[in-house]
Amino acid sequence: MVIQGAGQVIMVAMRTVNLIVGLGNPGAEYTGTRHNIGFAVVARLAERYGARFKEARCRALVAVIRVGGAAVTLALPQTFMNLSGQAVGPLLRELALSPAQMMLVYDDLDLPLGRIRLLPRGSSGGHRGVESVIAAVGTADFPRLRVGIGRPPGGGDAAAYVLSRFAPEEEELVQAVCELAVATLDCVLREGLVQAMNKFNRRR
Repeated sequence: MVIQGAGQVIMVAMRTVNLIVGLGNPGAEYTGTRHNIGFAVVARLAERYGARFKEARCRALVAVIRVGGAAVTLALPQTFMNLSGQAVGPLLRELALSPAQMMLVYDDLDLPLGRIRLLPRGSSGGHRGVESVIAAVGTADFPRLRVGIGRPPGGGDAAAYVLSRFAPEEEELVQAVCELAVATLDCVLREGLVQAMNKFNRRR
């Protein structure tokens, strides 16, 4: 990814991520579905740091990890995917953070399973959960980690596909991409967004 202008590079490099939000649907019936891979990644990041989602704030389950002495809040909205902004907007306000200090983690149909894409900003790309967040916070200028789930084979129904579970033969790749996504987020927190983009955007 080429970032235009030295001033912009400096601005992106100086961003500090203090909130990481994984998008998904609450409830056991949605666990393990393609649409919930954002939940899975953020939950795995919490596990890496020995943190638990044991507190509910602003219609989200939250956990706090410490990275280099700084507190980072991890959140899993409990509003259902298409209403994610109803949790994210109030949570940002309660934490007194700007949208630019938030990282959104979510599934992406346009990336094949096994691929990730870390970006400093962008559109919703038609993702209803991201659309809800953008509407709630008033800007699309926040970092996001897109985790590929691929498109349904044979041009099948995308709505049904994202709510389906991964096939057994996909599980090894799912576990690998979740680990890759967690490593990417860890790099963002420790080394910054630009370093993480340079290191991880081309990996599979």
